Amino acid sequence: MSDVLLVVVDAANVVGSVPDGWWRDRRGAAERLRDRLAADGVPGRDGAVEIVLVVEGAARGVESVPGVRVESAVGSGDDRMVELVAEAGERPVLVVTADRELRRRVGELGAEVAGPRTVRP
Repeated sequence: MSDVLLVVVDAANVVGSVPDGWWRDRRGAAERLRDRLAADGVPGRDGAVEIVLVVEGAARGVESVPGVRVESAVGSGDDRMVELVAEAGERPVLVVTADRELRRRVGELGAEVAGPRTVRP
């Protein structure tokens, strides 16, 4: 799996990028994003990918499904995403977020970064 692209998705940031009422049901919004990722993968990416959706707060406890592993951050979702990138070692990693500070942190570890529209048109 070392050559399979690891895609780490910032659930709160991606869900929050579209004002569609997600704040009324954060867990449901995270589940809908998970299901879209499981069905569509990462548009524009050829080859195998491993998708990890990082959830926090009210979205904790969302279950994994085939094609998408869900990680419930115990503390900060950003910190968990940085840990996942660090644990990947030399493996290629794409982090999907618009959070500037998170983009900087994972970029310093060698991850590629893309905005929410990468997975949520």
